[in-house]
Amino acid sequence: MKTIADFLTSLQIETDAIDLYSMAFTHKSYTNEQETGQSNERLEFLGDAVLEFLITDYLYTKYTDSSEGEMTALRSATVRKEALASVAKSLHFGDFLKLSKGEKKGKGFQKDYLLANTFEAFLGALYLDQGLKASAIFLKKNLFPLLEKFKKEQSYIGPKTRFQELAQAKHSITPRYILISDEGPDHSKVFTMAAMLGEKCIAEGKGNSKQKAESDAAEKAYQVLLQENN
Repeated sequence: MKTIADFLTSLQIETDAIDLYSMAFTHKSYTNEQETGQSNERLEFLGDAVLEFLITDYLYTKYTDSSEGEMTALRSATVRKEALASVAKSLHFGDFLKLSKGEKKGKGFQKDYLLANTFEAFLGALYLDQGLKASAIFLKKNLFPLLEKFKKEQSYIGPKTRFQELAQAKHSITPRYILISDEGPDHSKVFTMAAMLGEKCIAEGKGNSKQKAESDAAEKAYQVLLQENN
């Protein structure tokens, strides 16, 4: 198995601050179990701020014609835990995570929220070690291609927004959502929501929350409107 030093070399990061990066991969469950050392929580806090600044700077500088709303939506899509975790997985961050025995057994090295937090902690360590420029280079190489993909595919725009924009363009109507049913016990309910244009139900969606059911209904309704007059 590669050491953290080998891993940093593979990322073209030359450093003597191995302990700092080791801390970035140390989950609080590990320090609690070992009753020693410092977890990556403080580095995560720092990395979160560095990430927000650098991605904002990148969007503002590159997309000079984008509105504030569009840049905000694109930034939100790129920094969500699923996106950060996907990059962390591609870089094999999970191989270096220090976890408690319980977290290891629960395959914490595969959990999106742990990997996303580790990504931010790593960025915090990189910033402390090598500064803002190196942090920006790392993001431009590893995270911003995902941002570009979201931009190209417009997948950063949520289904409700897409449906609303198309509904207003085609019918001059703002959609609304109504609850059709909620079934099952409180801890595992399944909601069914209808996407409405006026009094007409365009599509129904399901989810384990009203919000997810609305998103599902909106995506289906968007596809229905796309097929109109085709």
